[in-house]
Amino acid sequence: MDRPISARRRRIVAGLGLGLAAGIAPIRIAEGASERSLRGTGDLGIVVERASGSVLIVDQSEYAAIGRVEGLGDLSHASAVFSPDQRYAFIFGRDGGLSKIDILAQNLAARVQQAGNSIGGAISDDGTLVAVSNYEPGGVRVFDAETLVLIADIPAEWPGGLSKTVGLVDAPGRRFVFSLWDAGETWIADFSQGEVPRMTRISGIGANPYDALITGDGRRYIAGLFGEDGLTALDLWQNPPTPRKILAGYGRGEEKLPVYKMPHLEGWALAGDRFALPAIGRHEILWVDAASLSEIGRTATHGQPVFAVARPDGRQVWVNFAHPLNDTLQVIDSPSGEIVATLTPGPATLHMEFTPRGHELWVSVRDAGRIDIYDTATFAKKAEIAAQDPSGIFFTARAHRIGL
Repeated sequence: MDRPISARRRRIVAGLGLGLAAGIAPIRIAEGASERSLRGTGDLGIVVERASGSVLIVDQSEYAAIGRVEGLGDLSHASAVFSPDQRYAFIFGRDGGLSKIDILAQNLAARVQQAGNSIGGAISDDGTLVAVSNYEPGGVRVFDAETLVLIADIPAEWPGGLSKTVGLVDAPGRRFVFSLWDAGETWIADFSQGEVPRMTRISGIGANPYDALITGDGRRYIAGLFGEDGLTALDLWQNPPTPRKILAGYGRGEEKLPVYKMPHLEGWALAGDRFALPAIGRHEILWVDAASLSEIGRTATHGQPVFAVARPDGRQVWVNFAHPLNDTLQVIDSPSGEIVATLTPGPATLHMEFTPRGHELWVSVRDAGRIDIYDTATFAKKAEIAAQDPSGIFFTARAHRIGL
């Protein structure tokens, strides 16, 4: 795409000139390439356009969409992970499609139709394996990240047949962890010894685990329960891990509200020494001590939280909400637990993504057809980008974080 050279890239060229003056060997640009065509991947990302089966490739520094890749199938509930070099994005579609996108070439590098109904995926810590969690057929399938050739098929078999699988994350040591909705179990697939996984099956997780997260250090796996009032935590440093119920009965004795949209547990926020967790079916954020996993406070919110996302330094937590109150964002000050800002980007304010150091937040406003970009210090809107029914926003910095 032929675009004017930005101020940032002019500074790069000027820096090369200074290097030559100082006697430093110049950078060699490949024959046929130009400075304008060279681009790093560190400040790039993708935006899922859910209705059109496409993704936008975006540049954080330029506040711009720089390309679009189409033909990705049903993206009504899509997520993405990145290769370690941040060049490739792996897109998990709801229709069971697994797509590999070349972010620099801006094209579809490979695609397989691996199942009938999928609910997310993960990439191994060494970047060689991509795993997909399936509703239909129930189980997890694992692919070679380079070729998308099937490496392992792990049916989620239990006495009732095949279970839907949820909460799939990567864990250190070339492992994948996931939960079985129907069976109330969590399984660990360990690929550290090769392409045939060693399986650990943990029962007693609870009724209908619907999603899960893994902490940034890779130690704790926490599953949310749809069939019970509470959650279950596993310490992955244990062998085998023992289920531990936490926050049991946090809504006991109060009238249950209809659940308009289940919170996404991977959006749980670790803010300093405590978690900020969206309460299912309630207008609250729960504060949980990160060491003891016990509740230490609550913050009343505008609506039922869907994502509670911490700024990278943990000082703020940004929250969005389920229908019909989904036009609003609230910002919570982590030390005090107080709401310090309420913003109304527009209808269907969905996914949020911080820039890697947290100075900005990108927000998809689906029904307005745009991405809004906010300054996290002043809460002022800095820019917007047009998009077709945008939902998930994923920056390449995720390539180097566990569980994202």
